[in-house]
Amino acid sequence: MNESKKEGTISTTPLSIEERYSQWKSLVPVLYDWLANHNLVWPSQSCRWGSLLDHATYKNRHRLYLSEQTDGTAPNTLVIATCEIVKPRVAAAEHIAMFNEEARSPFVKKVKTILHPGEVNRIRELPSNTNIVATHTDSPNVMIWNVESQPNRNNAALDAPTSIPDLVLTGHKDNAEFALAMCSTEPFVLSGGRDKLVVLWSIHDHIATLATEEEPDVNEGSNVGGNSEKAAQSPSVGARGVYRGHKDTVEDVQFCPSSAQEFCSVGDDSCLILWDARVGSFPAVKVEKAHDGDVHCVDWNTHDINFILTGSADNTVRMFDRRKLNNRGGIGSPVYKFEGP
Repeated sequence: MNESKKEGTISTTPLSIEERYSQWKSLVPVLYDWLANHNLVWPSQSCRWGSLLDHATYKNRHRLYLSEQTDGTAPNTLVIATCEIVKPRVAAAEHIAMFNEEARSPFVKKVKTILHPGEVNRIRELPSNTNIVATHTDSPNVMIWNVESQPNRNNAALDAPTSIPDLVLTGHKDNAEFALAMCSTEPFVLSGGRDKLVVLWSIHDHIATLATEEEPDVNEGSNVGGNSEKAAQSPSVGARGVYRGHKDTVEDVQFCPSSAQEFCSVGDDSCLILWDARVGSFPAVKVEKAHDGDVHCVDWNTHDINFILTGSADNTVRMFDRRKLNNRGGIGSPVYKFEGP
């Protein structure tokens, strides 16, 4: 709240978005040990931390994944970058205070550019092989990339053909744009889409091939993106399982941290569904009214697998205990509710 004294009274008026942003910028040196900002040419639909590459005395170097969504005059891109994280009490306060939206940080370095067929809406890295990433675009297919062997297309011409995915995962009947997860225990991929389906794939048999196959011919482009056609010359893999239970678009999916067979999903039908691939393709537990609006995201507690967080358009984040979900009535009361403004 914006408080100002005038003639012995205190006037409180809500701050505008611009005022709140200006206030945050002025407090940057106080709030953070270190901050770097890097201006991109195009908006980014997805930004994702990758693996730790180097651990040094004064800073760590991480892999970073970015997307660039263009206006159609240039290809959409999946960008592989590195980000150097300066450790606390090492960064200069002067550097933190010099926040500028137009800055291009020396700590963020672009390593490789993949010309992505269609916009990049979601990026996920395979924990067991950090060179393998999956992307969601504006099509029914999930694309798998070996970022190590993919050719760098950083200086490609504006009309250059897009890069060819190393693998295409098929099984959705309609666009699957946002719900995407990689398993931490097995090379499994999970996806959800507008077709109300949750789809599971195993890429176990293809990991060795992806790691050793030759770079694709960059003169041969891909035609995926904005439609349901498969990428030119990309091998494809069909679904290991297709799970039905949602009544509207599936917005997010997540594996149980300790099991490749258990996972959950949320969607625009306000439902939270828990699945167990060992017992069939229908919900193991379904909470019909997890929120009062569309549920956009879900995450599983990595320290205690009984707890699941969901975020919704109803301005709340809710915590559920899966031991207290009633499967018969589809009733599940959150153990805690975080209210938004």
